[in-house]
Amino acid sequence: MRNTTEILGVQFDVLTMEEAVGKVMGFFDGKGNRFICTPNPEIVMEAQKDSQLMGILKAADLVVPDGIGIVWASKFTGKRIKERVAGYDLAMNVLKEMAVEGKTAYFFGGAPGVAASAAKKLMKDHPGLKIIGTRNGYFSAKEEKEIISEIKRLSPDMLFVGLGAPKQEKWIYENLRFTGAKVAIGIGGSFDVMAGNLKRAPKIYQKLGLEWFYRLIKQPSRWKRMMRLPVFVIKVLVNKK
Repeated sequence: MRNTTEILGVQFDVLTMEEAVGKVMGFFDGKGNRFICTPNPEIVMEAQKDSQLMGILKAADLVVPDGIGIVWASKFTGKRIKERVAGYDLAMNVLKEMAVEGKTAYFFGGAPGVAASAAKKLMKDHPGLKIIGTRNGYFSAKEEKEIISEIKRLSPDMLFVGLGAPKQEKWIYENLRFTGAKVAIGIGGSFDVMAGNLKRAPKIYQKLGLEWFYRLIKQPSRWKRMMRLPVFVIKVLVNKK
């Protein structure tokens, strides 16, 4: 039975990074398809007005807190989340384990060439890692069918989808069963970081839970999205009362 806590209607798994990695690796031995969601406060707020997204988050096999705001909000629930489990870090840790166990991956998403560059770099850094296919995130309806067919032909153990939220979550929910992949996870813009095209916030920002602030400094155009954060805080406090 899953150990979860609810934050504004979203059920988050209460576990550490190590436990999350172990759970993902365990999915490979099970039957059927499994998918993982990594919501931050922005996604939780989006789900308040997007019933389809909320339904997908509720249906996910693993929901980890990608945001210090989620960890903070959990202290007002019956079960406090142990630590932030960032989607990028979870993906990287799982890939390391996959290299050891010989599991295969497919990278889908990002700008043209980015997923391929990320795959090449990661396979160089982690001998034994098998990334058996890549495809950028720009496609027509006809190309989408071809992409799904290619993934099914290759049948990777894990499908990493970087189409941005909530598009990637909706794509995974609608198409995972047709791909032949055992597990899928949406990782946003992580391919750019994996490829070395984009730097993550310095460790000090990550430790202080200010990675969002670092991204805002680097990309001021994100300010509209960031306005959801204070609304999230207010909604959590009101919901608590």
